[in-house]
Amino acid sequence: MTTKDNLLLPKISRWSGEDGPILRIKDLHRSFGELEVLRGIDLEIPTGEFTVILGRSGSGKTVLMKHMNGLMRANRGEIEFFGKKIGDLDAVSLDDLRKRAGMLFQNYALFDSMSVVENVAFPLVENNALGKAEAEKLAAELLENLGLGEVLEEFPAALSGGMKKRVSVARTIIWNPEMLLLDDPTTGLDPVMTEFVDDMLRDIVRENDLTAVMVSHNLASIFRSADSIAVLHDGKIIAHDTPDAIKRSKVPEVEALVGKASRSVIDEAREVSESASEAMVTMNQVRKSFGERDILKGVDFTARKGEITVIIGGSGAGKSVMIKHMLGLMRADAGEVMLFGQRVSELSDQDLEKSRKRIGMLFQHSALLDSLTIEDNVAFPLVERREASRKDALERAHELLDIWKLADIAKRYPSEISNGQQKRAALARALISKPELMIYDEPTTGQDPVLSDYVEEMILEAQEKFDLTSIVISHDMASTMRMAHQVALLYQGQILLQADPATFLESEDERIREFVFAAVLGADER
Repeated sequence: MTTKDNLLLPKISRWSGEDGPILRIKDLHRSFGELEVLRGIDLEIPTGEFTVILGRSGSGKTVLMKHMNGLMRANRGEIEFFGKKIGDLDAVSLDDLRKRAGMLFQNYALFDSMSVVENVAFPLVENNALGKAEAEKLAAELLENLGLGEVLEEFPAALSGGMKKRVSVARTIIWNPEMLLLDDPTTGLDPVMTEFVDDMLRDIVRENDLTAVMVSHNLASIFRSADSIAVLHDGKIIAHDTPDAIKRSKVPEVEALVGKASRSVIDEAREVSESASEAMVTMNQVRKSFGERDILKGVDFTARKGEITVIIGGSGAGKSVMIKHMLGLMRADAGEVMLFGQRVSELSDQDLEKSRKRIGMLFQHSALLDSLTIEDNVAFPLVERREASRKDALERAHELLDIWKLADIAKRYPSEISNGQQKRAALARALISKPELMIYDEPTTGQDPVLSDYVEEMILEAQEKFDLTSIVISHDMASTMRMAHQVALLYQGQILLQADPATFLESEDERIREFVFAAVLGADER
């Protein structure tokens, strides 16, 4: 961009480092009813630095960020933003203050009815900062710089996840804000795209002399991006220091969050048996297209009985399309899918339904029914399919709740329990039908490091206790290498490699190394 002036506030001088911290929070308290979320936050954000806020899921990170630009009002405490006390400002002054900071949300929040260039130009047009033609010209220049010059007239539905993220970034910075507030900007992206977005944001912050605050769960992303890390625990900032100092911290709560950062994926790769077992799922030269777009281009894949097979691949690579073929929810254009030794294409609807009942699924989000208690959620599949009376289904549900240490919350509702408890309840529900095959769809995406470890242990425990075969779709490379018997990388419509973790990590193929090590802390490990 040719100017550093804020196009929405052209008469406002930019905040200088000599003016002190761009944001200062003192003794901030915020409660929702009887739930105290923020319990005396003290935090300063130095001008020109990239600060990351790290904490458990539900610890109040997003609530804290919403206080930073006045989207929420504190019960007690003081926030100074650009030297002004937010609590003293009227609505007009607060709105002007917000225009000095761009906010990038986890979800893209693009307008489906607008083209890419119109989406990016929107803040300038909506605020009458520039005419439509001039705003779109500036938007086009910015999009060109972000490698999106060929999609200016496309609509968001036609873009990949990574492209949508770049468009969102362009719209956030087009008016030259002095600060960026980034709410989990890489959640749901694969390791390669996560690294790309990290580098892009870091470059934008440096080149435009911005200050940035980011909330994130991704340790690799955090340690790539941060000048400093603030750890939020139990409603307070318990540590705020450089990344190296945070890694070395002996504070137990900090160690629990960042312990994975110092663990070597390679050292912890799972040892696997060389003995072969029967295949539960096979795909032979499976092809699938949607219109002119080829998604699967001859996929070969095997999941063997008693093993955990993890499928990794870029966002939009077709991993979910693979799963839908395994379940018979999609039919291949060519090739063969075998499920439990039977050709899926030859199964009647009735036989296919019987095969699906031998499969359990756990999704990224627990997908519990809010109106049912936990015990009724777990019993639901048996009752809904009339495979058992409610009494018998609840008896089976309580057996599983005991196994997963959930008996004491059986009468509660999903909104009344933690994320970890919701995950266990969802797994209990998936297991109540006694499946032979479990499919886990991105079970750790969006989870903090502690909960990610917890989910990994839960999958391993279920594998052992219930004699399962498991297929896991994942972006979490550290977790993948620790728990997988086999890893399959889906790349440009084909399985580039399926092998045990050790073989995978020793591969010299640059395409494989780029994907695996983008998720590992430290470029020197590549």
